[in-house]
Amino acid sequence: MKILVLGAGVVGTAAAYYLARDGHEVTVVERHSAVARGTSYSNAGLVSPGDATAWASPSALKMFIKSLYTPDLGIKVKLGLDPYFYAWSFRFLFQCTSARVRENTKAKLRLALYSRLCINEISSQAGIGYDERSRGIMYFFRSQQSLDHGAAMYGFLAEHGLDIEVVDRNRLVELEPGLAVARGIAGAVYSPMDQTGDSRLFVEALAAHAEHKLGAKFMFDTTVEDLIVEGDRVTGVKTSAGRLDADAVVIAMGPESGLLGRSKGVDLPVYPVKGYTATVTMDDPSKGPTMGGVDEDRMVAYSRLGDRLRLASTAEFTGFDRSHKPSDFTRLFETGMELFPGAFDPAKAELWAGLRPMMPGSVPVIGPARYKGLYLDTGHGHVGWTMACGSGKLLADLVAGRRPEIDPAGLTYKG
Repeated sequence: MKILVLGAGVVGTAAAYYLARDGHEVTVVERHSAVARGTSYSNAGLVSPGDATAWASPSALKMFIKSLYTPDLGIKVKLGLDPYFYAWSFRFLFQCTSARVRENTKAKLRLALYSRLCINEISSQAGIGYDERSRGIMYFFRSQQSLDHGAAMYGFLAEHGLDIEVVDRNRLVELEPGLAVARGIAGAVYSPMDQTGDSRLFVEALAAHAEHKLGAKFMFDTTVEDLIVEGDRVTGVKTSAGRLDADAVVIAMGPESGLLGRSKGVDLPVYPVKGYTATVTMDDPSKGPTMGGVDEDRMVAYSRLGDRLRLASTAEFTGFDRSHKPSDFTRLFETGMELFPGAFDPAKAELWAGLRPMMPGSVPVIGPARYKGLYLDTGHGHVGWTMACGSGKLLADLVAGRRPEIDPAGLTYKG
């Protein structure tokens, strides 16, 4: 088939790779001048099945409300006049039950564990390096109370396939000597199955492999303007470069996916959630981390990418605003310097802000949608890097009519 993949981030590029590997004629349409210049450019760097717990939960609802009057939380909500934000929030509300968080978390974890295997398979077979580390991720807590609560939460993930170890302060430092001088850490949940790596480097190498070895084509500086629908079928897309015809179209446009889908009546409640990252070459790598980590109480994540340190934080609901200013990174740097004193100079960091495509239930949507020939691969939220390759392989199976290697329940379109 002739297939258009809309979006050249990690999700779209992984989908293109698997579709091209199946022998389809694949063209990827991207509005930026290169791959991985949107959400995939600078995420936390974590490939983290351990972070599969759905955001939508009773505790998240409380934090969501608290954020309206507490400016220093990791989650921030700026109320405006966007009616779609209120519609999305209403649907988020209905996902915040204990029953829904369990089902959504199980679906995310199933895909995340599968995707981790897919990432490593691609890396091995295609010879892709991306500053990867397979030492696990340390999810740590600053009080015994929060550690006990976190251990119970991660215990649910362990019941469904995640390998974890609940560790005290001494064991934490044994596993992660980079945190030896950090103060105020009670303990952690260590997930040895998790890993880290630079998604931008991965996508750049994967796109080159898909293009040169599998025949995929990439159209850059091309904006998707509309879907072309004839009867009950999508037959192509209208772009800034003209009409492109196809037998199938895959929407993998990150936070813009919902805008395109809704223009043709596809119920796709993807909303942008801004995150901030800082990337800096360490002055003294020996004082930095040896694995990825998450400060669960301050909602700050980090990863080591070669001799670079990536810091990430904040979930900000502010529409499609991608702007940032130095003060947005104050708490991020304070935490980073407290954890790894002397490792880096904040003045040398590359600052970035991007948008995560979030579904109300925190679960992506993959597979056929409202029209024949239309497929979705979007809504991965803050774990798009983690779930992208598994999503691409699942999508390729669904397009081919093959039985998927994992149960797609909870991941397919229901609009």
